[in-house]
Amino acid sequence: MLQELTIKNFAIIESLELSFEEGMTVLTGETGAGKSIIIDALGLLVGGRGSSQLIRHGAESLELQALFALSDEDQKISDWLLENGIDSSDKMIVLERILYKTGKNSCRVNGKLVTTVLLRDLGSRLIDIHSQHEHQELLHDEFHLNLLDRFSVAEIGKLKQEYQTLFHKWQEADQELQNWTKNEQELAQRLDMLRFQHQEIEAAQLVLGEEEDLNAQKNTLANFEKLNENLSGAYQALEKEQGGLTFIGEAMRQLEVAKEISSDYEEVSEAVSSSYYMLEDAVTEIRQALERMEFQPDELNRIENRLAEMSQLKRKYGKTIENIMAYHTEIQSEIDQLADSESHVTELEAKCDQLKAEAEQMAEKLSLCRKKAATLLEKQIKEELNQLYMDKAIFKVEFEKTKQLGKDGYDQVAFHMSTNPGEPLKPLAKVASGGELSRMMLALKSIFSKHQGITSIIFDEVDTGVSGRVAQAIAEKIYTVSVGSQVLCISHLPQVAAMADYHFYITKEVIGKRTKTSVDVLIGADREVEIGRMIAGSEITELAKSHAKEMLDLAAKIKQNKN
Repeated sequence: MLQELTIKNFAIIESLELSFEEGMTVLTGETGAGKSIIIDALGLLVGGRGSSQLIRHGAESLELQALFALSDEDQKISDWLLENGIDSSDKMIVLERILYKTGKNSCRVNGKLVTTVLLRDLGSRLIDIHSQHEHQELLHDEFHLNLLDRFSVAEIGKLKQEYQTLFHKWQEADQELQNWTKNEQELAQRLDMLRFQHQEIEAAQLVLGEEEDLNAQKNTLANFEKLNENLSGAYQALEKEQGGLTFIGEAMRQLEVAKEISSDYEEVSEAVSSSYYMLEDAVTEIRQALERMEFQPDELNRIENRLAEMSQLKRKYGKTIENIMAYHTEIQSEIDQLADSESHVTELEAKCDQLKAEAEQMAEKLSLCRKKAATLLEKQIKEELNQLYMDKAIFKVEFEKTKQLGKDGYDQVAFHMSTNPGEPLKPLAKVASGGELSRMMLALKSIFSKHQGITSIIFDEVDTGVSGRVAQAIAEKIYTVSVGSQVLCISHLPQVAAMADYHFYITKEVIGKRTKTSVDVLIGADREVEIGRMIAGSEITELAKSHAKEMLDLAAKIKQNKN
């Protein structure tokens, strides 16, 4: 439940700190004092849409904080916090939101920065805010199916999730089928193009490493004359009569004599001998290479043509031979798939038919479950309306089957009602007055509050348009919702104020040419005075005070009986 709320620089509120308890708390005060502003601030804190215009004039930012306490029954909220990496081991949740004039927005949960989307998701699990504009939601049929599903979420929710899973699978398969069949000419053209590319690459008979070998051969052939000249020069320098080999041979012979005289020259003699024989082998290799050398212009042309072919393929299909060969394998798979498109389309059609049949079957189960829930909802709404002095009213959930499956199944649901005997059932928008809509919404909310697991429920002037015994019935109904829970209620009805467990009085005053909102907790005689004001208006008479005391006494007896 909501324990504390802090508001700073929000609209006409400079600074406000409020503490709340379980049960029913009413907020009263003159129109424009700032009652709804407090609820608006709470709505912004739990992820509502913000605007820099909400910041109090002269301030750079607005700050909102709230402390929620979790009970053992709030395990789903604890699980949600754990899933999102937020510690709540002390069963406390601190929400904080700061909105700056620059438009910057800062949201935290237990000190951890979160997105507005995440804050809104958590907020929807903590509080449920109902205001006058929600009456309009009741007037539109498109909201009624969602309300019915929320009423019986335990039974409908699982079936709906299973149906939507099947529905999305069917949609995906159907989209794939359409993509395959929408333009057969494009598919045929692509198949021809891929076949040409495949044949072109295959005809080239590419081999890894071939390009490097060809470039080496090309370099050799292209430099034939220079290579021949260099080899010939080397051969002559070593082998001619006054060449290097002759001199080294003479040195070898001289050293052989020297080592016979002294062993000190044996090592150098062997080194020169080894060099001589190595050079002699080298001369033989050079001579053989020269004998084998033959200028081959045709071979050079062949290599250049082959390299040009590879270069052209790289421009088309990849930067390297490896890329081209990988692309060749890739398009082979697509060619096989396109060539077999007819059988593939047949498979897709069968898959679509199967998924659609399964979705239709699940949609029928979902519809039956909804109709059972609708019967129970009609019964419970009737009971609630009887308690709100609409015992002659008839409430009916009308079903209409759509021609095609949608994300929610086959069902279209509309709430119909007859408020007077003999009148036919009609859509709510055509039969219900403002006061009747207030009671209808309260009846729905009193039912739904049992199923939602929300920690705090807030009613913002949902009792507009009623008076007398109906006002008393609404007051008792709001109190019933608050039993074992927490309800915050803004009201102008003295009957509602009298039924509350706690009473906050909202006022505003001008201090130093600035408007300031303040909140007082009313008890005892002060509470009688405020309820007397709500009864009599601006002039509070002794009779009004007496009537207020009587209302409070009566409310105490009613609450005692309900508890």
